[in-house]
Amino acid sequence: MTEPSLTLSELRLVAAAAGAAPSLHNSQPWRLRPSADLRTLSVFADRARAVPVADPDGRALHISVGAAVFNVRAAARHLGRSGSVRLCPSSADPDLLAVIDLTGSAPADEPDLQPAIEQRHSSRRPFANRDVPEAVIGELIAAAAQEGATLAVLEEAGVRRVLELTTEAERRTADDVARLAETRGWLRLEEPAADGIPAAALGPLDHDARVPMRSFTGTPPRPGSHTERFEALPQIAVITTHGDHPVDWLRAGQAMERVWLLATLRGVRASVLHQAVEWSDTRWRLRDPAEGPGHVQMVMRLGYGPPGARTARRAVEEILDMGDCQRLHDETSAGA
Repeated sequence: MTEPSLTLSELRLVAAAAGAAPSLHNSQPWRLRPSADLRTLSVFADRARAVPVADPDGRALHISVGAAVFNVRAAARHLGRSGSVRLCPSSADPDLLAVIDLTGSAPADEPDLQPAIEQRHSSRRPFANRDVPEAVIGELIAAAAQEGATLAVLEEAGVRRVLELTTEAERRTADDVARLAETRGWLRLEEPAADGIPAAALGPLDHDARVPMRSFTGTPPRPGSHTERFEALPQIAVITTHGDHPVDWLRAGQAMERVWLLATLRGVRASVLHQAVEWSDTRWRLRDPAEGPGHVQMVMRLGYGPPGARTARRAVEEILDMGDCQRLHDETSAGA
């Protein structure tokens, strides 16, 4: 069954959902453009919002846009629609990363994840020393697989290896003047802003230095930073893909967001340990050779604890290019 065109209020709902996706340093590197008939939505990379020192190949940017694409699909499902996606549909326009057809009917067995979009926040606070149950882990693994990616929850040896690599990468980043300057450029510690990282979202550092939370202000941390005791052995999951191309990064972003939204509905908090994937050598060493070929796209810390702080989002009008559909709407309203 084919659904009718989106209404303007429905379009704003799906655009707001896209804008709530996670992104490196809350850079929000996406633009949206609906078709004139309000039946499809094109999603573009906003290169002006790239983080080129930490993300020189645009991998993190693509993952962020993939998360935004999944949020559009989740919002469409909430409206009773399915979001059929074509990834990287135009070789002539590398910034056009996805086209989403929103006219299909949502399958009855698809869960409604839209309520979790506004609840999902990265929690950089300590979690309880309590594992996520196997039943929930199984759901999260299946969620990633639906998007063509693999979610693996690591055993103790794997966790310790990932923590060591993340600690190494964190130290290197803190000693890199260009990377530190870029990160600091996204901090919003005093004045309210529509993007970037507010002071409330920074979170504490681990008092015992076991969990290498990112110090956004470098080493030593900014004045007033505090420490708390984190979980003794965090529960770490990695998202991997078989390939390592823009299409794979977009799939990884959709997988990450599906996993994160489902985890949110199940009461599970998450944060991203991104440092090691920002350096090519530590990223390569994140993979488990015993698992065969694969490319680690994301490292997630899962657990139970306080919710993360809300981060600001750009207004829908800033990310949504109405184009011809706005002109048609104005003409229709004038003739009414």
